[in-house]
Amino acid sequence: MTTNTNGKLVSGFSKMSKIDKLNWVAQQLTDSEGALEDLKDFWHPKEEIQKLLDEFSENTISNFAVPFGVAPNFIINGKPYVVPMVIEESSVIAAASNAAKFWSKYGGFKTEIISTIKSGNVHFMWDGPFEKLQAIQPELEELILDATAPITANMRARGGGITAIEILDHTQELKNYHKIRVEFETVDSMGANFINSCLEEIASILRDFIPQHPSFEGKEKEVKVIMSILSNYTPDCLVKASVSCQVSELAELDKDHSPEEFAWKFEQAVRIAQVDTYRATTHNKGIFNGIDAVAIATGNDFRAIEACGHTFASRNGKYTSLSDVSIENGVFTYWLTIPLAIGTVGGLTALHPLAKRSLELLGNPGAKELMQIVAAVGLANNFGALKSLVTKGIQIGHMKMHLMNILNQLEASETEKAEAVHYFTHHKVSFNSVSQFLQNLRNPS
Repeated sequence: MTTNTNGKLVSGFSKMSKIDKLNWVAQQLTDSEGALEDLKDFWHPKEEIQKLLDEFSENTISNFAVPFGVAPNFIINGKPYVVPMVIEESSVIAAASNAAKFWSKYGGFKTEIISTIKSGNVHFMWDGPFEKLQAIQPELEELILDATAPITANMRARGGGITAIEILDHTQELKNYHKIRVEFETVDSMGANFINSCLEEIASILRDFIPQHPSFEGKEKEVKVIMSILSNYTPDCLVKASVSCQVSELAELDKDHSPEEFAWKFEQAVRIAQVDTYRATTHNKGIFNGIDAVAIATGNDFRAIEACGHTFASRNGKYTSLSDVSIENGVFTYWLTIPLAIGTVGGLTALHPLAKRSLELLGNPGAKELMQIVAAVGLANNFGALKSLVTKGIQIGHMKMHLMNILNQLEASETEKAEAVHYFTHHKVSFNSVSQFLQNLRNPS
């Protein structure tokens, strides 16, 4: 290992042992011994589990702990669930749980799978009449299906595989740019590795096919494959979740207003998120509070899910709300339609001990069932956030959930925490108010 004069740049770091990496990192911090102790404190006590965690990523020196909680009382399509959620933000699990409990009285969440298709593309440059590419598509498609058969065999046995192949012309956007779009059904797996393996095989076929095909001549025989990769935008992998009740049944949600007034304010809040991008961003973030928490708990890629969801929210040229509402004939209905490419086999779902336990807690669902669970939790969190916003405001509940974080930051004792929790049941929580309360407790004079 070599470092530069200030010690921050390093060569050969990846080849160092874990303990050497840990020591080097600790030396970059002011309190090296304390840092070393903190990082070691989060190693798993079971060596075999720590080794597994280390191998999930690269240059690992410790683990970053995030709370693992559960939201009970979810009824989804008549079936009860206790939903695992991994998240550090105060009040998210409480909001999901409260919404689930309320809607359990009125039939719970109704969900349906709209479609489950994912896609990927071979992006390539080619200079010639697009009609010639279209003419050879049937021949190329047959060749692709034959060549990828060994890769798709297991997936086809489970009911999946390649479902469509299409050559697309994008030369209006970028000179000579074309792509082969391939659609896939990946059943219970998210399918990223499967899709990418297929696409790379298709790219190899394309490189040989065009130069050797008699239909092409001169520059038409030249094809340059730029890349082969799945798309995390999956607008054809859609799920819908909804809740519904009589407007009069909303009465318990807001003691200060009539259920009709509550429903009207709720509807206006959704309409604002549909027309105001600034509000829509925060509105949808509330949806992903729930979605991400379940995705992480079950070992799914929450980053891909978020990227897809935000793109879907912009599909009509403007970023807008992912959820919608209607009030008709005295019936309040709220729903969410969202693309969710998730899996229950492969990847971390099979390797991470807690991801496996999460799926077990949910009854070991297939991918379609998990899509519906995740969508229901996203809708629950969104409903809970809007309910607070249009009634007492978001901060009262949020800050009360945040109270323990403030008390820990101020190093409150267990006795002080108990007294603070009792006091702030009826008082507004802020950092200053909690700090002042502790000062008064510690110095009564």
